[in-house]
Amino acid sequence: MKILFPFVAVLTLILIVVAGVQFANLQFLFGVIIPYAALATFVAGIIYRVVKWASSPVPFCIPTTCGQMKSFPWIKQNKLENPSSLLGVVGRMALEVFFFRSLFRNVKTELRDGPKLAYGSDKWLWLAGLAFHWSFLIILIRHFRFFSINVPLPIRVIERLDSFMQIGVPLLYMTDVVLLAAVTYLFIRRVTIPQVHYISLAADYFPLFLILGIASTGVMMRYFTKVALVSVKELAMGLISLNPVVPNGIGVMFYIHLFLISVLFAYFPFSKLVHMAGVFLSPTRNMINNSRMVRHVNPWNYPVHVHTYEEYENDFREKMKMVEIPVDKE
Repeated sequence: MKILFPFVAVLTLILIVVAGVQFANLQFLFGVIIPYAALATFVAGIIYRVVKWASSPVPFCIPTTCGQMKSFPWIKQNKLENPSSLLGVVGRMALEVFFFRSLFRNVKTELRDGPKLAYGSDKWLWLAGLAFHWSFLIILIRHFRFFSINVPLPIRVIERLDSFMQIGVPLLYMTDVVLLAAVTYLFIRRVTIPQVHYISLAADYFPLFLILGIASTGVMMRYFTKVALVSVKELAMGLISLNPVVPNGIGVMFYIHLFLISVLFAYFPFSKLVHMAGVFLSPTRNMINNSRMVRHVNPWNYPVHVHTYEEYENDFREKMKMVEIPVDKE
């Protein structure tokens, strides 16, 4: 059920768009109102989560480390794995955000006959995650061409590099293939590995099906069922200029694509996908490991009355003397 339910949910979303556009003529709802609402929800939700995380006190030095701490001059420090300066933290965060360094170091464990605990490489997960995130980012950047009259030079360069193999007409974007392959691998891995399948919830499968739907409809529009790009750009320019116009001739496939994107944006702040912002506020990643140089005092500590030994002896001196317990004062 935890796989079937999110699949049916995404399929239902698609059918809602088909019914709304094909039979009820709700193009303005799916083309204007819902995208605006989804974007507002996304921005407000991200701001709320970031402010909530940023306002949480971190009284202790708790960075995750797996390297030599700064110590004596003759002991070599691992400045990236155990940073003692702001520059080291920046370098560590850059490797984490852009190259998933911690996931690269991840290993898988198996209990074999003996019993014996064996460790092995799990680089396929790192590679699929890296390919998925970078492909998604490049595709998102490429779509900015619809929101400007003249396509900026950086976007044109990205498009040229993305289609450098020059396969077919229209040109085949490599990121389209990589994104579909990476999401499919992540789904298959979640289903086929018993340990991962056991800890997975419906909330883990829903984004996968949603992104698969977005990628599939995008590929369908580009390579198979053509859409009126001029009308699509007119709609996009109207949305970005806050003067929305819904032109005629845009097929239902585009509205499915746009609606699934809107659902993803609205769902983003309330799901695990918000780790995109949370990684920058994780104290296990963004803190300097200076616990030997700076004393970290818990601000929640409040003064409490301490019952000293002197006070204890004053209260029980006679009883202590009766049972021959030594006392400091007679």
